[in-house]
Amino acid sequence: MTLLLEPRPDFLADPALARVLAALPGARLVGGCVRDALAGLLVHDIDPHDIDLASPLPPEAAMAALRAAGLRAVPTGIAHGTVTAVADGRGFEVTTLRRDVATDGRHAVVAFTDDWRVDAARRDFTINAMSMTAIGMVHDYFGGIADLRAGRVRFVGDPATRIAEDRLRMLRFFRFHARFGIGPPDPAALAAIADAAPGLARLSPERVWSELKRILAAPAAAPTVALMAQAGVLAAALPEGADPARLAALEARGAPADPLLRLAALLPAPPDADAAALAARLRLSTAERDHLVALRAGPAPGDSDDDAALSRLLADTPRAVLLGRSWLAGAGAATRARLAALAVPAFPLHGRDLAAAGVPAGPAMGALLRELRGWWLAGGCLADAAACMAELSRRRAG
Repeated sequence: MTLLLEPRPDFLADPALARVLAALPGARLVGGCVRDALAGLLVHDIDPHDIDLASPLPPEAAMAALRAAGLRAVPTGIAHGTVTAVADGRGFEVTTLRRDVATDGRHAVVAFTDDWRVDAARRDFTINAMSMTAIGMVHDYFGGIADLRAGRVRFVGDPATRIAEDRLRMLRFFRFHARFGIGPPDPAALAAIADAAPGLARLSPERVWSELKRILAAPAAAPTVALMAQAGVLAAALPEGADPARLAALEARGAPADPLLRLAALLPAPPDADAAALAARLRLSTAERDHLVALRAGPAPGDSDDDAALSRLLADTPRAVLLGRSWLAGAGAATRARLAALAVPAFPLHGRDLAAAGVPAGPAMGALLRELRGWWLAGGCLADAAACMAELSRRRAG
């Protein structure tokens, strides 16, 4: 079916995009930007990297047409039919319509075609298989519009075939279900995923984490994660163990949709799950690894803590980590409000201060600084430099 979007999505008025579309006869927008426009998620300008274009022209002909229109054309993936059109200093990927010749469970050998339906048939889900012209006319070959309206994520064609072509589609199914799904998932899709779930072990860890992170970032991830557990996907993605009930409890407390916080909630308590080992296996970034480990290690703020106790925690641990630990521990909103309002305390003495007081440099100075800092912490981090120096004098005199 076809559907003319009224009003047209704002991004179609982008002059740079309009120049590219005008240069390529028959080109259309494809994929996520079409889906999101239909879902009403795109209102203002969007990142050009979120816009994908397809063209019935072979790649060499597409490059010639772009250059004839005064645009730069870069052969970024010409073997697979992808060129980058540069307009007004911005790049837009344009891919020639394709059909699959062979697949290995992750990558495909393709041939070019000029048939839009054939190209749409190789895509994963009906809601991602639509295309849109420059005037906002949506072409839908497999019921994507109806599925999007019904909150249903459905594979194009036979689910088992689509999964055999690309095992990552199992995780992508849950990502889109978390974002667009309403009610129970498509039973045929869930059955095919359950059969194929062991194949997730052959995916690269980076791709697994990329999809898992997007699932955990959904506004309400817990129901989808429970479905993943039911299908055997969660155990395949997180063989360290995972407890969907802990995630559900975290969401019920109103915690933010932070993927690392939710991952910390999912994992069993140490030593049953080593967060650092998990981070290494999934190839998390250094910052992600450090934050995940910190969330699961160290004391958590509690509702019985007074401001002095919270200040002591803030002196040694970043506020964001403490707030995350408070969610995991079930602390109340009042505790987080107090934690957010407190200034981060800083121990007021340095080695130079002790040197000026006649303390010789060396291990003894370091030990004395640590003792003084412990005294400062015990007092709720309230002592200023003068009080700390007075304590130093008292200790040296004693």
